Amino acid sequence: MSDERRIEIEQVDAAEKPPRARVEDAEAPRDIFERKRDYLEGFLAQAPVADPAGQPGGDLYEAVIGSLKEIYDPEIPVNIYDLGLIYGVDITDDGHAVVTMTLTTPHCPVAESMPGEVELRVGSVPGVGSAEVNLVWDPPWDPQKMSDEAKLELGML
Repeated sequence: MSDERRIEIEQVDAAEKPPRARVEDAEAPRDIFERKRDYLEGFLAQAPVADPAGQPGGDLYEAVIGSLKEIYDPEIPVNIYDLGLIYGVDITDDGHAVVTMTLTTPHCPVAESMPGEVELRVGSVPGVGSAEVNLVWDPPWDPQKMSDEAKLELGML
């Protein structure tokens, strides 16, 4: 018994084209789904708020940081901010700036003069009424506190 299949072949001149999809025929998602509350609506309508002058991003704060970046360690050709010697800068609303800093070692040759120079430079920034420097030794400074720019300058990257 032979198992033969026969395929019928039909000769046609043209095939019937399927109907084209029309945008008007489709149901719009807004007709099917209920619109949910737009959570970004209020956020996008808000006007930008300026950073307070004495806070990070504010003009006075950035000016103080700029003045700190002008002070260089005499033994290392990197400014004290990028060197990681500045632990904090706090500026009150009335223009009193407090800089918390350390030195590379307690036996640093500029241990007596560096805090005075920092106080003088920060106090000369327009908008700062008075400046105070707190020299701390805890946590101790280590090379990991340096910025990437400082590490690159010293060939550590």
